[in-house]
Amino acid sequence: MVTKIERNKKEKENSLYTAAYDLFTTKGINETAISDIVKKAGVAKGTFYLYFKDKYDILDKIILNKSSHVLSEAIKETNEKSFEVFEDKLTYFIDYIIEYLKSDRLLLKLIYKNLSWGVFRRAYKDYKEIQEIYTMFEKGYEGSDVTREHMEKILFMVLELTGSVCYSSIIYNEPESIDEMKPILFETILKII
Repeated sequence: MVTKIERNKKEKENSLYTAAYDLFTTKGINETAISDIVKKAGVAKGTFYLYFKDKYDILDKIILNKSSHVLSEAIKETNEKSFEVFEDKLTYFIDYIIEYLKSDRLLLKLIYKNLSWGVFRRAYKDYKEIQEIYTMFEKGYEGSDVTREHMEKILFMVLELTGSVCYSSIIYNEPESIDEMKPILFETILKII
C-alpha cells in the first residue's frame, strides 16, 4: 500500500514534470528557468532539487519518457495487427511513429532528434514495449545470416533515420513535407533492412 507521504512525493514530482513539459514546449528550454517550473508546479524551489539536479536533468528525463512512450505506443499498436512479412510490420511501425509526431509537433520540437538509438538503449530495461521492438527485429532476421551485432546496427540506422527525417520534414518542411518524404523514407528503410 502506498503511504500518504509517498503519494504526496509522487504528486509533487509529477507536477514538476507537467510544469516543465508545458513550459519547455511553450516558452522554450532556454527561456524557462527553474523558478518558472516550481511556480507553475506550485512547489518550493528546494523541492525541485530533491528530484532533479538542474533543468537539463528534468529535460533529459522528459525526453526519455516521452520518446519511450512514442516507441512503446507504436510497437503496441503494431503488435495488435497481423502481418505476413517483417517489412510490412516495420513499415507500419515507422508510419505509426510518423503520424504520432505529425499530430504532436510540440512534442517533436521538444524531443528534437532524440527519438534515437540512445533513447532506445536507455529505455530498453525499463519498458517492456521497447524490448518488443528489439524482438520484432530479431524475428525479422530469424533464419538469416545477419549477426546480432549487425542487426543492432540496422535498428540503430532505422531509428536515427526516422527521427531525423521526421524532425526536418515535419518541423521545417525540409526538403519536403513528411507526406512527400514518407515513400522515400520507407523505400530507404526497406533497402537498409
